[in-house]
Amino acid sequence: MGLRSRRPQSKIPEVNLVPMMDVLMTVLTFFVIISMSLSGIQIFGVELPEAVPGTDEEVVEKTEPLVVGLTAEGQMVLENEPTDLTQLSTAIQAYFAENPDGTLMLKADRSLPYSDVSQLLSDLRSIGGRRVSLAVE
Repeated sequence: MGLRSRRPQSKIPEVNLVPMMDVLMTVLTFFVIISMSLSGIQIFGVELPEAVPGTDEEVVEKTEPLVVGLTAEGQMVLENEPTDLTQLSTAIQAYFAENPDGTLMLKADRSLPYSDVSQLLSDLRSIGGRRVSLAVE
């Protein structure tokens, strides 16, 4: 009987990466060549439509907003003319009668307290301005 040497059989299996890299490079090369050749060819013979403005759809014109100003002294301004709340309400109602989808923009002086601006905003909403916005610079 021969003596057997007891060596531990703890060899770590090695993974051969060369065949896996060959396969990955082949797949990558395939996709690069296919993408280069398809760049000028229509896929599946489908022709995509081109958008031509004004042919099928109505061109929607945006109306200019009605701009109301509020100076540092608390004076309301409409079209560079000082105005009061009654004149302003008639102008706003006339604007919304002509432009039902129009907007009303308030440009207030920076030095005004926000409580004054908020009060005018609520007055403009109560007059009939459904779309009242506050312009910020």
